[in-house]
Amino acid sequence: MAGNGRSQGDDKQNQFLESLESFTREHKARHWEGTLAEFLQDVLPEHPHGITRTSHEYMWDMIRWYGSEPSEEGDHVTRYNLFANDLFGVDESLERVANYFKAASEGSEVGRRLLLLLGPPSGGKSSLVIMLKRGLEEYSHTDEGALYAIKGCPVHESPLHLIPQTKRAEFRDTYGVDIIGDICPYCRTRLEEEFDGDFMQMPVERIFINEAGRTGVGTYAPHDPTTADIADLVGSVDLSKVADYGDEGDPRAWSWSGAVYAASRGMLEMIEILKVKREFLYLLLTLTQEKNVKVSRFPLIYLDETIVAHTNLAEFRKFLQEKENEALLDRMVIVQVPYTLRYHDESRIYEKLISATPTFKEVHLDPHALNVAAVFAVLTRLHPSEREDLDLSKKVRLYAGEDVEGIAATEVERVKAEHPEEGLEGVSPRFVINALAGAISRSEKQSLTAMDVMLALKDTIESDARMDSKEKKNWVDFLVTVRKDFYNRWVKEDVHKALFVSFEDEAQELLDKYLDEVEAVLDNRKVTDPITGDERDPDERFLRSVEEKIAISDSGKQSFRQEVVRKAMGAYKHGERFTLDSHARLHDAIEQYLFEERRDVLRLVTSSARPDEEAQQKISAVEDRLVAEYGYDEHSAREALNYVTTLLSQE
Repeated sequence: MAGNGRSQGDDKQNQFLESLESFTREHKARHWEGTLAEFLQDVLPEHPHGITRTSHEYMWDMIRWYGSEPSEEGDHVTRYNLFANDLFGVDESLERVANYFKAASEGSEVGRRLLLLLGPPSGGKSSLVIMLKRGLEEYSHTDEGALYAIKGCPVHESPLHLIPQTKRAEFRDTYGVDIIGDICPYCRTRLEEEFDGDFMQMPVERIFINEAGRTGVGTYAPHDPTTADIADLVGSVDLSKVADYGDEGDPRAWSWSGAVYAASRGMLEMIEILKVKREFLYLLLTLTQEKNVKVSRFPLIYLDETIVAHTNLAEFRKFLQEKENEALLDRMVIVQVPYTLRYHDESRIYEKLISATPTFKEVHLDPHALNVAAVFAVLTRLHPSEREDLDLSKKVRLYAGEDVEGIAATEVERVKAEHPEEGLEGVSPRFVINALAGAISRSEKQSLTAMDVMLALKDTIESDARMDSKEKKNWVDFLVTVRKDFYNRWVKEDVHKALFVSFEDEAQELLDKYLDEVEAVLDNRKVTDPITGDERDPDERFLRSVEEKIAISDSGKQSFRQEVVRKAMGAYKHGERFTLDSHARLHDAIEQYLFEERRDVLRLVTSSARPDEEAQQKISAVEDRLVAEYGYDEHSAREALNYVTTLLSQE
C-alpha cells in the first residue's frame, strides 16, 4: 500500500511538472531590447496598430483574447471567459464592464470617464478587478499583447513619444496610425543629458505588466482622509537625490513612486474611491479625461491608463447627498455589481470559497447543503413581487431558470424590473461561509447535512448583534421557507429514487405513456393497446391523476397538454428524445405520481423501530445507493432517510 501511495504521489508530481512546462511554453514571451532606430525598423512594421493601442484598447483586446460564449442569464448576455471560473451569477454586470472597454476602445466619450463598480460587501467587485489585473499580466506575455517602452522610463511610456510632433503627420502617412502623447519630463531630461538629443539612440525594451513589479498596474487604498497625502498618487521630491542633481525641479530628483505612474499603460485600481479627498477625485477625473497630471515644477505629464474604482453602497449614498458631487458623477460610468439572484450560481461561489480552505477539505457536505444556504441567501436579497401569484419561493425558482406555474420564462425581465435594486442588500457569501465554518467546528462528525447548515445559519442569525429583532425573525422565517419549499422536495426525491433501482426507467416509461395519451386526446383518436392490439379511448383518468400532482386545473389542462406536445415536437425536430429534463413541471408531476404509488412501500420499510432482516436489507440498500449515486456519505444518507421517514409520518 505504501508503495502504491508513493507511485500515486510521483504521478501527481510528474503531472504538475508537465503542466508547469506546458504553461512555460504557452506563455514564453519574446524579450526584446534595442534602440529606437532598431525598434522602428524591426518591431513597429509587424503590428503598428498593436504598438499604438491606448490602455482601453489594450484591455478590450485582452478580454476578447480570453474568449466568450453565450450566458445562461439571457439570450443577449455574453459570458466572458476571463471571469468564468471566479465570478458567478453576475454576467449582466460583467457584460456592462466589457461594454465600457469596448466603447472606450472605439474612441467614444466613454473612454474619458472613470469606471466605478458599485455593490454590496463581498459581492465580487474586488475579485472582478483582480481578474482584470491578472488578465493583463498574462496577456502582456503573449505575442498579441506585446508592449514596448523606453527603457528606464518611470512611467514605461511608449517609445513613439520620442518622435517629434513635426514628424508625426509623416509617421501617420507611413504606418497608418497616430501617435498620441508626449515624452515625460524624466525621459526628456535624460535624452538631452545622456544622448545629446539623439532620440534614435534612446533604448527601448519589451515590458511585461506586473502588479508586484509596479509595471502597468497601480493600486491605491485610502488612508484616513485627514492625513492622506496626494504624493501617494503623484510622488514627491526625493531629497536624497537633490544633492546629486542640484535642483528640486530636476525630474531625476523626483520620486516616481506614485500609483498613477505604476499604472501607466495599464490599469489603476482605486479602492473605496469615495472616501478620498476631493482633490484626489479631481486629479483622477482630469487624468481620465485629459490623460495627464500636473505636478509642481513640471509641465503636464502624459499618462494613458484605465482607472477602475470600486465602492460600497453606504459611501455612494453619502456621496449622492452632497450637491457639489453632481459634476463628478457625470464623469463616471457606474456599473452595479450586485449579489447573484440565481441560487445555483450562489452555490458555486460557496464551492469556490471553501475549495481553498483546509477545514472544508476534510468535511463531507451532503448534495443539498450548499444549495439550501444559497436559496436562503437569495431569499434575503429579494423583494415581494407586485404579482399575487408570485411568492418569494416561486421567484427564487423563476430567477434560477426553473419553470413556475402561471409565469412564462419571457416575463422574468418584467419581474426583475419591479425592483431593480434587488441583490444590492441581503446576506453576503462571507456570512454563509462563516456560518458553515462554525457548524464544522461544532460538529463531532466530519460530515455536514443540509439540516446542519440550516441550523448553523439560524444560530449565526440569532447571535448577530448588528441585526434588529425584526430582521432576525424575517431571516429565520426564510430558513423555514427553504426547508418547506426546497429541501423537503429535494431530499424526498433522492430517497424515493434510491429506493427503486429502476426509477429513471419507470419514470421515462410513464412520461412516454402520458405523451401517447395526450397526443390521442388532442388528435381525437383511439389508443392501440400494445399487448392486445385492441383500440380504446385515451385514459383521461390517468392524465388527470398526473396533472393534478402539479395543480393543473380542469380548465387549464388543454393549454398545458398543448404546451407539452409543442416541446415534444421541438425535441423531435432537433433529433433529441423527449425526456424528464425536457419539461420541468411535467418532470415534477411524473415523479410525484410514482412517489405516491410507492409511498406505502417506503413507510413499510422504514416505519418499524426494530426492522426485521428483510426491511433492514432494504434500508441498507437505499443508504448504499444514496452514497454511491447521489453524493451522500454514510452519516448524511442515514440522516436523509430518517428525515424523509418523519416527513411521511406527518403526511
